[in-house]
Amino acid sequence: MSGQPVRVSVVVPTYNERDTLPELVLRLARALRQGYEVVVVDDASPDGTAEVARQLARSYPVRLVQRPDKLGLASAVLEGARAAQGAVLVVMDADLSHPPEAVPALVGAVEGGADVAVGSRYVPGGGVERWPLHRRWMSRVAVWLARVWLGERVYDPVSGFFAVRRERLAGAALEGVGYKILVALLARSRGARVVEIPYTFTDRRGGRSKLGAREVWNYLRLLWRLRAAARSR
Repeated sequence: MSGQPVRVSVVVPTYNERDTLPELVLRLARALRQGYEVVVVDDASPDGTAEVARQLARSYPVRLVQRPDKLGLASAVLEGARAAQGAVLVVMDADLSHPPEAVPALVGAVEGGADVAVGSRYVPGGGVERWPLHRRWMSRVAVWLARVWLGERVYDPVSGFFAVRRERLAGAALEGVGYKILVALLARSRGARVVEIPYTFTDRRGGRSKLGAREVWNYLRLLWRLRAAARSR
């Protein structure tokens, strides 16, 4: 492994991702080459994801953060951010729905002066492939709620694929609930320079979706708290 200082930390929350994690790490290595690390935050996956991460760490700059239970995506991202070493954080899924080849563009946008770079499905050049109709509908509703309730101007405020300077996440007073932490980050960063980078989302190739009724409920709770906080300012 390279002895280069860590410039970019890729935070990857995992739950039962043993089948896709090796390809993700390989493609990140090809895209970033050096000066990066992959911080895998595993929520006690019963399929052995943590052991796969340990094996990958022998050949790639992978670090594992193990948690004792399934504690939620947002808190996993925040814990990964606190463990990260890079000045720029990239948050992405492990199921290959987010293309590792798009990571350098997100990093470049932040290093070029953006506060947040969002991988966006809903700007020209972005899109969605192989996604069931009900998931498309749920995504659009989640975007609409964020834009209407919070006045959010970003076209994809619920993206799970974004880059940000580490201090904005690691030291942020963000809600650790909800399956979309980006919307909380944007709500707490009014006036920040946000750049949307188009990418094509592809439905997961392995494992099961982390999106369930509990995560949807937590997202609605998060929007309500963010709206109340905005009104109290």
